[in-house]
This record gives sequence, structure tokens and C-alpha cells, in this order.
Amino acid sequence: MTIQEIQDEIVGEFEFFEDWSEKYGYIIELAKDLPPFPEEYRNPDHIVKGCQSQVWLHARPADHAIHFDGDSDAMIVKGLVSLLMRVFSDRTPEEILNADLNFIDRIGLSTHLSPTRSNGLAAMIKQIKLYALAYQAKEN
Repeated sequence: MTIQEIQDEIVGEFEFFEDWSEKYGYIIELAKDLPPFPEEYRNPDHIVKGCQSQVWLHARPADHAIHFDGDSDAMIVKGLVSLLMRVFSDRTPEEILNADLNFIDRIGLSTHLSPTRSNGLAAMIKQIKLYALAYQAKEN
């Protein structure tokens, strides 16, 4: 699946829910399904700066792509991490850097997240793209 197809799939999942309390509940369920974060990366080097909650993000090469692991100490933020991992993990740096990230607006996250969570989400996306730039430079 392409990044856009994954985003379309996420949008379709959120269309099942009638209101934002149900959508937040789904985001929390996604948090519970996030694979365990490797303890050796739960350190200051992997904290995403700009998030009110603690968010850890680790990137590693995976067959010409980048695999991401992520976690947070807040359930809703952890659910957002889960969504970003689903969209960006195991993608090439070029796919990540060229992605038109539109699912956030399409499911209404941009208008329903608090300003601090929106800033944190933007910081996570920025960090993912910085990892992609670093891996791209390394390959070239």
C-alpha cells in the first residue's frame, strides 16, 4: 500500500464514528495496540522536543526504508504516534519526504486537538521528516 492508500484507510476507519468522544476512544485503542517501545531507546536522545507529553521516537534502517518505533506517556498522544507509525514506518526516505500528509485534516484532528497536542503532532512529523532527510543524505 502507498502512503496515500494508508491515509485513505485511516480516514475510512474514522468515518465509522459519530462523534469525537468515539474517535478519541478509537485513538486510545490504537495506543494500546502500539508495539512495545525498546527500553534502550527510552532516553533523552530519542525524546521529541516540542511535545508537552513525553514522546520517544526511534528510526532504524529496514531494507532501503526506515522503520520507526514510538511511544508516549499519554494515551491520546500514544494513539497519534500509532497513526504516524502506520503511515510512515517501513517507507523510503523519498516516500516520507514527498508524502502529502492529509489524513490529519480529513479526519478532523487539526480542529479537535488542543493547541499543545497539535504542536506535539507537528513536532513528531517534523522529527520523522528529519530522520528521513538524514537517511536520504546517508544513502547518497
